[in-house]
Amino acid sequence: MIIDAVSVFPEMFEPVMSTSILGRARRAGLFEFHAHDLRDWTHDRHRTVDDEPYGGGQGMLMKVEPLAEAIEAIAAEGPRPHVVFFTPCGSPFCQATAERLATYERILLVCGRYEGMDERAYAFADERISIGDYVLTGGELPAMVVADAVIRLLPGALGDEMSNRDESFSTEDDGGLLEYAQYTRPAVFRDMAVPDILLSGDHAKVDAYRRADAIERTCRWRPDLIDAASLTPEERDRARTLIERYHGRQTSETE
Repeated sequence: MIIDAVSVFPEMFEPVMSTSILGRARRAGLFEFHAHDLRDWTHDRHRTVDDEPYGGGQGMLMKVEPLAEAIEAIAAEGPRPHVVFFTPCGSPFCQATAERLATYERILLVCGRYEGMDERAYAFADERISIGDYVLTGGELPAMVVADAVIRLLPGALGDEMSNRDESFSTEDDGGLLEYAQYTRPAVFRDMAVPDILLSGDHAKVDAYRRADAIERTCRWRPDLIDAASLTPEERDRARTLIERYHGRQTSETE
């Protein structure tokens, strides 16, 4: 897989892309990453990438010309990328989006700055994504978030291919639930003990306990995920009871 990012601060990416799981996967050749400086596509001596908005208003906007030229130039080298812009009006980023993006041969992450972009720049987007309802200084951090979520899905990136399937929000085995609680040594810490069943060595009972725990944690902390979760009829009945206990309400399908 090839991941490109275009930014006015391309140096922000290298520490992340060369560290930990991402760094190992990159050194193993599981993906290529290239950060491009947007200012390379400017044509004035000040390398200007922003200007005042027509009609007035606060701050500066990113100009459309360098963005368009950068995207076209990057796309002309190698496979055509799937172009992603980050914007508050984008679709909320989730695990299913990461799994879909991981199927592309190449993605290009376009990082905004300042008060936003000239609206015409979005004509070059294949997809718009938002990572949350809050304000950041620029699109570099969202791009890193998306890249991290995508790269860890690449075959071989985690080493243990089951790791992705057991994590929170995975759309595979856990059916969209939060991950079950996990523990390690010591068995008792300040009167807080690891559940006995996890020490039993009975794998079937451990699996059943973890499934029930995942459902309970999801009902307690993220009840909004329950409606879309893959549950048996018995599990869904239990989930309704748990949500009423924790939140004093039922899931939407019973309202």
